[in-house]
Amino acid sequence: MSDAFDPSGIDFQRARARSFLNLIRSALSGHPRRLLAFDQVREKLHLGGPLYRGVQSVPLAQIIGSVDRYRDFDRRFLPTQSHTEDRWRRISRAWYEDVDLPPVLLYKIGEAYFVVDGNHRVSVARERGQVYIDAEVREVESRVPVTPDIRAEDLQLLGDRVEFLERTQLDRVHPEANIEPTVLGGYDRLLEHICVHRYFMGLDQRRPVSEEEAVMHWYDTLYRPVTAIVEGAGILPEFPGRTTTDLYLWIMDHLHFLRSRPGGELAQPADAAEDFIDSL
Repeated sequence: MSDAFDPSGIDFQRARARSFLNLIRSALSGHPRRLLAFDQVREKLHLGGPLYRGVQSVPLAQIIGSVDRYRDFDRRFLPTQSHTEDRWRRISRAWYEDVDLPPVLLYKIGEAYFVVDGNHRVSVARERGQVYIDAEVREVESRVPVTPDIRAEDLQLLGDRVEFLERTQLDRVHPEANIEPTVLGGYDRLLEHICVHRYFMGLDQRRPVSEEEAVMHWYDTLYRPVTAIVEGAGILPEFPGRTTTDLYLWIMDHLHFLRSRPGGELAQPADAAEDFIDSL
């Protein structure tokens, strides 16, 4: 294919123009659409080593990050830098000439994928309208769910959740537990509740109480009874974007308020839950 009739140059310029428009839209909306950096995700979520999963057909829409090229492409894998042109055009020419390319190499975390090798192949494939791409997949286990719509700003909260689970081991002992505050600092507040619960357990039982025992007792005798009342009342839809854990934290704040009132010193968590619900 002679350079004079090489459509790959036009394709690259079109892709760069679309990338620039996406950058403007992101700036106006306040929602950056950058690729995620794998090392940042690994650090925040305390990920371990990958396990080989073989060659698979992977949905391109689920590839959301890169190991070392996250600055060269946007979230849709449109090229953001001019220095990628030569490599991008070579891959594009191979597509026009129907040349078979080797599978890309991806890390998988939950339902999302990160490119180890083959960023330009992913970019060209998406520009051509492909839905899937052949990939050699290595999977990394995560204690928290990772979905293709995850954003960089979500990592801090997910990282807090990982640290909470590592500290409490609740996901091991109670796999059904869905403890998920939506505000930063929520997991720290839950750990404070567990520490206070452990202290009063020690006073009541007149013996040292281990953290593991306190976690289980807090979950079984405080957290679950309160959230069961919330779930039974069916009020969660009245708080869009919030979780049962958020309501638990609010109810515990309400308990503190009730106990500060005259005659309210003996108020219990269930009383605070019922009063909170009645006040809606």
